[in-house]
Amino acid sequence: MTASFHRIGPDCLNWPVILSVPHAGRHYPDDLAHYCRFTPDQLRSLEDRYADRLIDQAQSAGFAGLVARTPRALIDLNRAEHDVDPGMLSAPLGPTPQLSAKARGGLGLIPRRTANLGEIWRHRLHPDHVRRRIEHEYRPYHAALGALLAQARLQFGGVILLDVHSMPPLPSTRDGMAPEIVIGDRFGRSAGQMIAQQAARSIRSAGFRLAFNTPYAGGHILDHHSRPDDNAHGLQIEIDRSLYLDAQLDEPGPGLSRMSQLICQLAQDLAENLLSQSQPLAAE
Repeated sequence: MTASFHRIGPDCLNWPVILSVPHAGRHYPDDLAHYCRFTPDQLRSLEDRYADRLIDQAQSAGFAGLVARTPRALIDLNRAEHDVDPGMLSAPLGPTPQLSAKARGGLGLIPRRTANLGEIWRHRLHPDHVRRRIEHEYRPYHAALGALLAQARLQFGGVILLDVHSMPPLPSTRDGMAPEIVIGDRFGRSAGQMIAQQAARSIRSAGFRLAFNTPYAGGHILDHHSRPDDNAHGLQIEIDRSLYLDAQLDEPGPGLSRMSQLICQLAQDLAENLLSQSQPLAAE
């Protein structure tokens, strides 16, 4: 069985920033057609297409992190484990959950439908099928991510999780200038103010239009792994796909190198900012 994710970076960490790329998986199972209405090509709309390539330069610079191989169409690592629409199951998975707005719209832990495709699955899924996905795909990713974050916090006195995503181009605002990058910090709940301000400085100094938390504030990964009061911060970054993909938003384009450099510089700036804050604490 192919591992559901791979770990990047050295065993002994160089930086207190840990990268996560949960939605770029492209390893579709051979038996997909037995239970899915669509081909992998059709399911690409659910991917953060080639978002894993955005961390190429950060990986070369020695940053550590996790990159999902499992496609988001099969299980969404950025949703809570209980956030499964009961209507897509052949029997109850457990007590009826209070669903998130995303799950009610069809994009829960197991996506049920999308606006452009409609219903994804040929029939209702058996709860055991969902449990296997949780046990083999979901929990290992979160366990490994949690371990990496704990290792960094122990080694450096603090840690920043940088959760890397991509988004379709946003509609123009009233002034005609849509944001190109969105930083999410759960409206201040997942990261300290100084960390969020450093991210803004890094992105704006590189010449990109930035928005905070609208329309993407971050999801379960930030909620589950961030504890700012314990110097464990989390930021989600959404990159406009037109900045690094081709005109069809399908394959890597001429802007990839620039955007990969941006992520690398952002990670370095965040690391240096955190270390400057953590050093006095570590010396006491």
